[in-house]
Formats: sequence, C-alpha cells, structure tokens
Amino acid sequence: MDGTLCLTDTLHEGILALCAERPRKIFDLIPALRQGKATFKHRLADLHVLDGAGLPLREEVVTLAQEARAQGRSVLLVSAADQRQVDAVAQATDLFDEAIGSDGDVNLSGQAKADWLIARFGRGGFDYVGDSAADLDVWPHARRAIVVGTTPAMDRRIAGLDVPTEHLTPLPARSKRVAASIKAMRPHQWLKNLLVLVPALAAHNMAALVPASAAMVSFCLAASAIYIINDMLDLQVDRRHPRKRRRPFAAGTLPVSQGLSLAAGLLTASIIVGLLVQPLFLAVLIGYVALTTIYSFYLKRKVMIDIWMLGALYTTRMLAGGAATGLMLSEWLLAFSMFLFLSLAAVKRQSELADMVNRGVLRADGRDYRISDIPVVLGVVLSAGYCSVLVLALYISGDAVRGLYGNPGILWLACPLLLYWISRAAIISFRGEMDDDPIVFALKDKVSRGIFVIIAALFLAGSLT
Repeated sequence: MDGTLCLTDTLHEGILALCAERPRKIFDLIPALRQGKATFKHRLADLHVLDGAGLPLREEVVTLAQEARAQGRSVLLVSAADQRQVDAVAQATDLFDEAIGSDGDVNLSGQAKADWLIARFGRGGFDYVGDSAADLDVWPHARRAIVVGTTPAMDRRIAGLDVPTEHLTPLPARSKRVAASIKAMRPHQWLKNLLVLVPALAAHNMAALVPASAAMVSFCLAASAIYIINDMLDLQVDRRHPRKRRRPFAAGTLPVSQGLSLAAGLLTASIIVGLLVQPLFLAVLIGYVALTTIYSFYLKRKVMIDIWMLGALYTTRMLAGGAATGLMLSEWLLAFSMFLFLSLAAVKRQSELADMVNRGVLRADGRDYRISDIPVVLGVVLSAGYCSVLVLALYISGDAVRGLYGNPGILWLACPLLLYWISRAAIISFRGEMDDDPIVFALKDKVSRGIFVIIAALFLAGSLT
C-alpha cells in the first residue's frame, strides 16, 4: 500500500496528522515504541486513521488492479500498515476483494508477508506489486514481480532474483524531485522578507543594507522550513482544497520523510547565516521560528487570534531587520506596521472566506471561520488599513519627519494612494479574486506595483533638499 498503491507513507502521515490535530496525544505513542512496529502502528490507529479517500494514488497501479479484476482475478491489498488503515484505503478506492494488514502482534512486512502469501496462495501462485527493499523477501516466491518507483540500486538487486519481472513505473527523475523540493520551499513567498530591509531604508542608512541582506537570507531559509512543516501538518486539509492539493506533499510528489530532513537542513542553514549577523538578530530569528511553530500547531485554529498572529509575524520581520542593523524602529514605524499588517493578515483570511463562498463551503477546513464571519473580517481589513494611513498622516505632520525629509509636504500624496490600494485590495479579496497571500498578490499586480513605485518616488523626492 505505502509507496506502491499510495504515493506516500500512511504511517508517517498518520503521525503528522496526530501532531496537527491532537498534539498532546503524540506522547501516548512513546510506550508503544518499545513493543515493536506492529504494536506501534496499532496504537497509532487507535488514535488516528487517515481518510483513505484523500491519499494520492499511483494511476498505473490503480489501472493494473482494475484490469486484473476485469479479467476475473482476485486482487488483494496486503500491507504492513495497521488493519484499520488498510481497510480505510481499500474501502475508499474500491479496488480490492480483500484487505489484509498488521494486527498489532505481527508486522506484515518482508518475510512475514511472504509467509502469509505462500500459506494463502502457494509458491508462484500470485503476482506481487511492490516498491521497497522489504519486498525483496516476497518477490522470489511470486509468479511475477511487478516493480514500481525503485532506484537503480534497487533495480540491480531485483535483477538478481530468479523470477519474471515487470517494471511498471520508474522512480521520478532526480530533477523532478529537486523541483518538487524547491516548490515546497515556496520561494515566491520570500518576497515578504524584503520587510527585513525596511529599517535600513527608513533610516536612509545604505551601509546597513549589507547586514540586513544577510538577515533577509536567513529569514528566507527559516521561512521555507516553516512552510514545509506547515504543509506537512496541513496535508489532510490541503488535499480537500482545489488549489492546495497540488502542493508537493499533498500531491505525493515529495514524501514527508524528505520534508523533515529538508526542513531541518533549511533551519540549520538559517541559524548558521544568522550567526554571521548579530546575536540580537539570532534571538529574534529563534523567536520567529518559535512563534510560527506555535501558530502551525495551535493558534491558526483560533478565530481572530490567527489574524493577529499573522500580522505580528509580518512586523517581526521588521524587528529582525532592526536587530540585524542595530537601528531602532521608531514608534511611528511600529504603529504604522502594526495596523497595516493586521489589515493584510485579515485580507488573507477574507480571500479564503470568499473562496469558500465561491466553492459553496460553509465552514473553513482546519480554521475556526464560517462564511457568516465575512463582514467582521472585512471590517478588520478596512479599519486597520485606514488606521495605518492615519498613523502615516500624523507622522508626516509631526516634527520627526523634518529631520529626514527636506520637503515633507510632498509625502501627503502617499496617503490617498495608500487609501486607494487598501480599499481596492479589500474589494478584490471580497470577490475571491486574490491569491492566498496579499503581499505576493501586490507584487504581482500591475496596479499595486505602480502605486508602490509612485509612493517610493514620493518619499525619494521628499528626501531631496
């Protein structure tokens, strides 16, 4: 089942699903670790069984099973996974005459699986489809070995078996796996980490851009690690979403076992880069990772708290930029960012709610929101966004601005532009026409880019004496 029929491992995904939905229960599995794999899988199934309908399947194996049944042959799903998990997949796929799994005492893998099949069908009395080294104990006793998704090294071992062999589908090319890994890192989301440069730019300190740039790289690596962890925790939810189901882990193009090592590598690289910046920056980075981890496991399911948390994570990027450069963020900049980023976080939720309306879904999957919450979320979008413009206006009219800008009066033109952009973003998200992340949308949208260029030009012109 795992790796052969399914493009994933139900044991790994079951542990992740338990971590996501009931993280405290993960400690209940620890005693079972000492009692063997069969007991461990059985205890996991007591706590959580994956929905078999959402798992990504190998179409070649599905077709093979369908053709065999059409020929009147019996098709069995025999797996080392717990019996309840095997039953869930068999019932969802409706491909099998029987489903056999581990029973809590015997781990039905390798030689144990071979013994079961020989006792049931006799030597050479069955064709066996497999993908892993554990199947090398089974194939020699089969009439025909059908192989899927193996490595060249594995193929050489299979070639030494005295049994007719058919290679149904090869392992995806290394380039495809690398591309899936890069996609899982979401490099397009790195654009948000440009916020790390804001303190240096706001202080007109070009020399500070060097440590700020290193800090931005560190944040990009850390953010990608968090995206990977979040995607692995959201697997079941993503598979029910029309767009997110194409993400590498949800689609099965990247196994979660590789995701864990990839996330660990990215976090390690992020910390190494962070060590080259400033100790205070490293502290902010660790705080960011801690906050995002708490968000992924718990806070994202709390209504409104998740929006505040998303806004705080945007602001944390600016705090990291200040820590990396030694530049203090002004109260004006903090107040402006607090309201603006709260508005943008609400835009993100607003977009998801509007998408739910378009899909006829009444309640968010994995979030504590309903479509009836749209007016409240829209109110947060507009009120917080307009408050950020008010803070900007107060800043422009204050004495602090005269020390940095020779012609501060021209900055007033930025206020109506920002008001227009916030209002337009609210309407687009309300219509369900915005991407999941408003900052990424803004950087792709021609009108938004034009507004930002004009605002940047106004601040540049205002700084000229």
